[in-house]
Amino acid sequence: MRIRVLGASGGELRGHGSTCFLVDGRLALDAGALTSRLELAELDRIDHVLVTHAHLDHVKDVPLLADLMVGRRRRPVTVHASRGATETLRRSLFNGRLWPDFTRIPSAHSPVVRLAPFAYGVPFRIGAYGVSAVKVRHPVESSGFVVRRGAAAFAISGDTGPTTSFWREVNRARGLGAILVELSFPSRMQALADRSGHLTPRALVGELAKVEREDVPVYLYHLKPAFRAELEAELAELGLRGVTVLEDGDEIAF
Repeated sequence: MRIRVLGASGGELRGHGSTCFLVDGRLALDAGALTSRLELAELDRIDHVLVTHAHLDHVKDVPLLADLMVGRRRRPVTVHASRGATETLRRSLFNGRLWPDFTRIPSAHSPVVRLAPFAYGVPFRIGAYGVSAVKVRHPVESSGFVVRRGAAAFAISGDTGPTTSFWREVNRARGLGAILVELSFPSRMQALADRSGHLTPRALVGELAKVEREDVPVYLYHLKPAFRAELEAELAELGLRGVTVLEDGDEIAF
């Protein structure tokens, strides 16, 4: 499996794209930096978008992708999200006011976008990939995933504060080649991180202690651009082994 980092940040600033990963050139995981990073031919290959949650920095390029795909596809782009996130996308984004309802354009029978809700605790398939979703801790319904293709798999936490469900899923996953974990605020802002459902370096130490295997590399994403330098300095002081901070343009292969 190959993961291309299109956006590694928890927000957008010049040089810092919002959260977005491209798996094997076909599956988008979140959509904070799709249309701004890929050529049209690359966007044509994306059949599925898997969404951790419906906050803007994770879904903002879904409507822009839909607009680009009008008249270019025979089958819709399928957006997979939890039931709560699907309802938010339907009511607040594709509502005909903020953005045209591409789930019914050019017609209800042949739309550009199809919304496909999943249920927690029920593994599902996205093309060649098997996905297990768990609910994590965030002010809105947010999901962590284990994504598998054949014998290879990776896990991604989604936006979350301290959680047990995600790590339980990680610890029983076989063939795990990478764990992607959110990190948002410096530890001096722990109270804000707790209220907003995010991790700090101090909280991250406690979360990584829940991992039963030490041989799986951990990749950090979602660093808030305004605090990135401070976060990197704090991480350097902690000296966490096997932990890498992702940047836009990085690739992970396993």
